[in-house]
Amino acid sequence: MKSSFLTRPFYFLWTTQTAANAADVLYIMALTVMVLNRTDSLISAALLPLMRSGSQMLSSLIAPLLIQRFKLSRLLLMSQAGQFLLFACLAMYLQLNGEAASLVLVFSLVFVMSFLDGWTTPARNALIPRLVTHEKGLLKANGLISVSDQVVQFAGWGLSGVVVALLGASPTLLLTAVIYGLAAAFTLGVKEATEGEVEDRNLHISSDVTPVLGTSRWHTLTEGWKMIWKTPRLRVLTFMDMIDMLGGSIWVGAFTLAFVQVGLGQGEEWWGFINAAYFAGTIGGGLLVLTLARIIGNRYFAVMMIGMAGYGVLTAFYALNTQPFVALIFVMLMGPFAELSMINRRTLIQSSVAKLLLPKVLSAQASLMHLVFCISLLGMAGLAEYIGIVNLYLFASGLTIVAIFVGLLNYRAFRDQAAPEAVMD
Repeated sequence: MKSSFLTRPFYFLWTTQTAANAADVLYIMALTVMVLNRTDSLISAALLPLMRSGSQMLSSLIAPLLIQRFKLSRLLLMSQAGQFLLFACLAMYLQLNGEAASLVLVFSLVFVMSFLDGWTTPARNALIPRLVTHEKGLLKANGLISVSDQVVQFAGWGLSGVVVALLGASPTLLLTAVIYGLAAAFTLGVKEATEGEVEDRNLHISSDVTPVLGTSRWHTLTEGWKMIWKTPRLRVLTFMDMIDMLGGSIWVGAFTLAFVQVGLGQGEEWWGFINAAYFAGTIGGGLLVLTLARIIGNRYFAVMMIGMAGYGVLTAFYALNTQPFVALIFVMLMGPFAELSMINRRTLIQSSVAKLLLPKVLSAQASLMHLVFCISLLGMAGLAEYIGIVNLYLFASGLTIVAIFVGLLNYRAFRDQAAPEAVMD
C-alpha cells in the first residue's frame, strides 16, 4: 500500500490510531461484561456508550481552544498519553479491588478518558493533509485510515469477546493499558511539516484564506462554526452529513437485532452474521477506494454521490427483503458504497479548508455529529415503536435520498474543486 505521497510521519499516525482503536474495542467489551456481571442491568451497560458520546461531544466543543495553543501532533500525544495513564490507573484499581470496585469511579474515569479521546479524531483528520506530499495522496491516506478502522472493528469485536472469555475482564483491561501505551509511544513519531513545507504541497487548498486569529476565547470557539456557515461547500456537506447521520443509528445493535428477529425471522446468531457482513463490505470498500484512487482523481463529489445513492437503495432493498442469505449479500454490498461516500466526503472537507482552520472546522463538525447521533438514537427508538422496525429502515433509506437531493440542488458549491469560497470576517 506504500505510496511516495505518504510520509513516514503518516505511517506513525496510522499505526497509533490503529492501536488506539483496538484498545478502545477491548476496553469497551471488558467493561461492558464487568458492568453486566456486577449489575445484571442492560441500562447500566448502555450508560457506557452514551457517556462516551456525550463526553466526546463536550470535548469537541472546547477543542478549538487547545488547537489554538498546541500543535496538532502535540495535542494528539497529550490525548494518547493521558488516556494511557488514566487507563493504567483504572486497570490497576479494578485488579486490586475486584468486586468491591466503585462503579461511580469507573464511570468517572471513562468519562475523562472519553473527553481526552474527543480531540483525537479532529486532530487526526486535520493532520492527514499535512502528512501527505500531494493531493493525489490525500484520498489514499483517507482510504488507508478507513480500512484499518474497519478491520479493527470487524476483527476487534469478535476477538475481544474471546480475549475477555479467556482472560477475564480485569486482565483484559491490563492488556488494554499496554496497547494504549504503545499507541502513545508511536505518537512520538508523528511530526508535522514546517509552515513552508506545507505551503509547498500542492493540495489545492485555498491559499487566499487567512484565518483571523482572534484573542478572545469566544472567537476561538466559534471560528470553526462560522467557517462552516460562511462557506457554501462546507455548509452543504455538513447538512448532508446531518441528514444521513439521523438515519445512521439504525445500525446500532438494538435496531439490527430487532430487524433480524422481526424482518428476517432469525435468532441472535444472524445478528452477528449481519454485522460481520457489513464490516467485511466496508473493508472491501476501503480497499476499493485505494485501488481506484487514480481513477477517482479529484471527482470527490461525484463519487460521494454514487456511494450515497448505492447505500440508500441497498438499505431499502434490505428493509423489504425477508430472506436471511439475501440480506447478507445486501449488507455486504452496502459496505463499499458507504466507504465511497464517507472517504470522499472527508477528502472533500480536507481539501476545502485552509490548513490553519481545518482542525477547528472538524471539531465543530464532530461535536455536531455527536449531538445528531444522540438525537437519532432517541428519535429512532421512539419511531420504531410507532411505525415498526422494517419501516424504520425504509425511513432511514429515505433520509439518505433526501441528503442526495440536497447535494444535487447545491451542486454549484462543488463545481470549482480547487477554490472554495471561504472568507472570514
